[in-house]
Amino acid sequence: MNALFYISAAIAVFSTVMVITRTNAVHALLYFIVSLLSVAVIFAVLGAPFVAALEVIVYAGAIMVLFVFVVMLLNVGADSTEQERMLLIPRVWIVPAVLSLVLAAELGYALSRGSPVIHESHRVDPKTVGIALFGPYVLGVELASILLLAGLVGAYHLGRREWRRRERSESRP
Repeated sequence: MNALFYISAAIAVFSTVMVITRTNAVHALLYFIVSLLSVAVIFAVLGAPFVAALEVIVYAGAIMVLFVFVVMLLNVGADSTEQERMLLIPRVWIVPAVLSLVLAAELGYALSRGSPVIHESHRVDPKTVGIALFGPYVLGVELASILLLAGLVGAYHLGRREWRRRERSESRP
């Protein structure tokens, strides 16, 4: 099981470096999803399947949908059609797809060999996570939610300002 951990960690580090170095926001989001999935595999291998499921559902699911929405909101302009065409090129999807397949194969191997738990004594159940999140870490959870809300409001205002400017320039003869 140590090999599974190290493979997932290597994929997480590689995909996170790719997130930082990509200039196209959608390509960076693809690698960010792979990074989040590899962290979920790490949690599963370490014996925290509930935290792994939360990682996939909350981060790779809900928050990534929010990020894609913000990118779509800010990506309004004449170049957006050309950028959307660039996303349909298969070579853009090859590396994230291969990394995701490696993670899926790794998780399938771990599940077929029995429990993917390295240390059974460190098992984390949903009750423990809930008590921790709404106990000593409630301030951190609330600050993170306020930060996400501020980012959403800021993205909305940035997109709205550009939309009004374009609308005014089109209405003038």
